Amino acid sequence: MKSMDNEFCASALKNTLDEMQRICPEIKATFVLDQNRKLIARGVNTPENTLPRALEVFDEVLEKAEAIGGVEALTVQGTDGRLSISYVDEVYLVTVTSKKADLNYVNTVTRVLVPTVLKLVEKIGSASIKRDMPTTEPELEAPAEVIEEPKASLVEETEPEKDEKEAEPEQKLDTTFTEPPVNQFIAEEIKGLLVSSDTVRIDNSVIEQWKELYEGREIEEADVETFAGKSLRCKVKPIKDGKFEGQGKIQLPNKLLLVLDIKKGELVRVKPAIE
Repeated sequence: MKSMDNEFCASALKNTLDEMQRICPEIKATFVLDQNRKLIARGVNTPENTLPRALEVFDEVLEKAEAIGGVEALTVQGTDGRLSISYVDEVYLVTVTSKKADLNYVNTVTRVLVPTVLKLVEKIGSASIKRDMPTTEPELEAPAEVIEEPKASLVEETEPEKDEKEAEPEQKLDTTFTEPPVNQFIAEEIKGLLVSSDTVRIDNSVIEQWKELYEGREIEEADVETFAGKSLRCKVKPIKDGKFEGQGKIQLPNKLLLVLDIKKGELVRVKPAIE
């Protein structure tokens, strides 16, 4: 991107890399490089000692790839793990995963989060440039003819007396709510005989944050949207099984997975339903 030297972009990418390592612990190291192979951001759990070796392999791969026109995606298999390189919106995303990592799951996370953040940063940068552009007002030419001032009226005009009952405009109570926050979760199917077909389950901490944002209001429904544009409103409750807490997952019954046309491991957006 043209604004890769922007601190805001670097900060946004770092937060994204941190989130990737949080929801996918099998990503042992991850960082983003610009086209000059300079480091832009790295995940908080990325050990510094992995960076030199990864960069060394990265340089060797790119030098060989230039002979065939470049590289967009590549995975190098090692004895202890894998190194993956993806070229996304003029930057290189490098991830180092353990040998037992689920590549489909890792790819789902990396190929959605990073491009989404880059496009968002680019839109914000474009909007900022337009907003900062100076605006010029057209100069008004002086009229060629002299306009004669109207003669004073012989009858003195008096302003109508204002009705004492006329009050200032009534101030209406602002009933609008803060724009609902959007969270991203990884889809997980929930099974069982007592599973409700119209209810999804997410981390209780997220629901509590929503309630705090809206001053204790009960959040009973949420809007779930896929990156393909499909969405639905359904009931929302906290995850029951504590072992799934803090993993960034949303549990959906099979019926809702079919309606949204998604599978286990795909990312979805979720926000509280506030009217």
